Amino acid sequence: MDMGLKGKRALVCASSKGLGRGCAEALAAEGVDLILNARGAEALEATAAEIRDAHGVDVVTVAGDITDGDVQAQVIKAAQGVDILVNNAGGPPPGMWTDWNRDDFIAAFDANMLAPIALIQALVPAMMDKGWGRVVNITSASVKAPIPVLGLSNTARTGLTGFVAGTSRQVAGSGVTINNLLPGIHATDRAVSLDEGVMKAQGITMEEAKAQREATIPAGRYGTREEFGAACAFLCSDKAGFIVGQNLLLDGGALNATI
Repeated sequence: MDMGLKGKRALVCASSKGLGRGCAEALAAEGVDLILNARGAEALEATAAEIRDAHGVDVVTVAGDITDGDVQAQVIKAAQGVDILVNNAGGPPPGMWTDWNRDDFIAAFDANMLAPIALIQALVPAMMDKGWGRVVNITSASVKAPIPVLGLSNTARTGLTGFVAGTSRQVAGSGVTINNLLPGIHATDRAVSLDEGVMKAQGITMEEAKAQREATIPAGRYGTREEFGAACAFLCSDKAGFIVGQNLLLDGGALNATI
């Protein structure tokens, strides 16, 4: 399927690895030029070089923490006029509700709610002026079914979901769609970190911890960044213009719900 994306430009955040990289690779395969952001400069440059070599698209990098005001300003400057925005940030650390203080919540809000909102506010008006744009926010399955040990993520990402629910309806008439992708467990560094938490808490091996969590997924495995990226590319395509303000769950069937 031709996604109608060749020649478009996209900003993809937290894209040096994991799900963000999966989205960047899928967009590049459709001929989209990229602005990539991530905290680690070395990994970011390596990813950029690999994408350039594989797909022949233009790739600009801006290294740094997107919650930092100066970095955020640099990213917004580099991304002026983009057609596509993919918001993404690593999740806050796991724990229980008694573990967190106000500073912990503010940090989670900055990364998983306020930074995405700031980028939407900065970049969507130009998309509206052009009459075409796509925003995809990578959030979490936890906005549909809270995960007890991820309370910081539950809270911040649900706040972003509420913002998108209202805002997406206000900009859709200008040809701009805003939607959310909700990953369940995918084979990324985040999954390894959470597997390690299970391993330590239960005194089992990493293999046992992974098998235990895979058993909770009807598909019987973790997702891949490639299939996640393909879903992102579709939401960014010209075929998805009638999908507005939705939360697409990619979790292998783990959330047991009718709707």
